[in-house]
Amino acid sequence: MTALPKQLYTLEEYLELDKNSEEKYEFFEGRVRGVGEAFAMAGGSINHGRIMRNVIRRLENKLDGTPCEVFPSDTRLKVPTALPYRYPDASVVCGEPVIEEIQGQQMLLNPVLIVEVLSDSTEAYDLGKKFSAYQSIPSFREYLLVAQDRPHVIQHVWQGDGKWLRSEHDGLEAVLKLESLNLTLPLSEIYQRVNFQAAPVAE
Repeated sequence: MTALPKQLYTLEEYLELDKNSEEKYEFFEGRVRGVGEAFAMAGGSINHGRIMRNVIRRLENKLDGTPCEVFPSDTRLKVPTALPYRYPDASVVCGEPVIEEIQGQQMLLNPVLIVEVLSDSTEAYDLGKKFSAYQSIPSFREYLLVAQDRPHVIQHVWQGDGKWLRSEHDGLEAVLKLESLNLTLPLSEIYQRVNFQAAPVAE
């Protein structure tokens, strides 16, 4: 991935960069970061890829025949309080996808479930500012944050009136109950073939 200069970008400059690059970038408070750059270390990219392949495949199988659809990591989500958009690792829409365009770039407006895979360098952001920004999406109801160094998933479920219920699930025997989709997802399926010894090690 090409290193970006340490400078502030306007929204227009960011859109031009993201539109014309083979890489995916996210824009936040004038700064631009490469999506997935935290996983560009030995082992981490393999676990990340395996986890997301498992999550997307399992959800697609379980949602077959329902009005819900899974979208991969190259799908842009419009985030009203952190414009213009973000690239989650996966998202799910139930019903017809609502699309908006900005300079020819399509953005999804109505996800109910958003999934992110954590790393040491992104965990605080994904749990903090990014989660807060996602809450400005009116349809958003459930958030999964999946560790890649051990079988551990943090789940946030919308309770109404701006309240979210957080729960943590540990071990391959644990089973997630996805409230927004009315289905279960065992951690053993999320972590199939994941090698925890190959996960990035915190320094």
